Amino acid sequence: MSEERTVEAQFTITLTPAPGIVAETGRFDMTKDWTGAIRGTSDGVMLSAGDPRLGAAGYVALEVVSGSLDGRAGTFALAQLGRMTSAGQKLDWEIVPGSGTGDLIGLAGTIELLSAEEVHNLRVTYTLPD
Repeated sequence: MSEERTVEAQFTITLTPAPGIVAETGRFDMTKDWTGAIRGTSDGVMLSAGDPRLGAAGYVALEVVSGSLDGRAGTFALAQLGRMTSAGQKLDWEIVPGSGTGDLIGLAGTIELLSAEEVHNLRVTYTLPD
């Protein structure tokens, strides 16, 4: 396994409301345009529950990124788990094990959201086999 690398990337997102799958939940289809160390696009789905207006909610999301990471071409999937409570917000975000294709086979890692304005900024920490 190669050494761990840390890079930065950005994305803009388009969320499109879609019919919920389970009662009392919401669904959004999403498309992202990536720049920085990740270049390309991604498509995914977000499922949510709770009431963000009251400060208590959560979501899960899966998406597939097509393009490149640090100049290596392929695809990979990302999984997110977000939670909002009166104590604050928490986001766990990682590269789905076994999802890398092309030059990204064996990709593993995590993502940290740095800011979530119109352009979202993140730090990607990853490894790839030698």
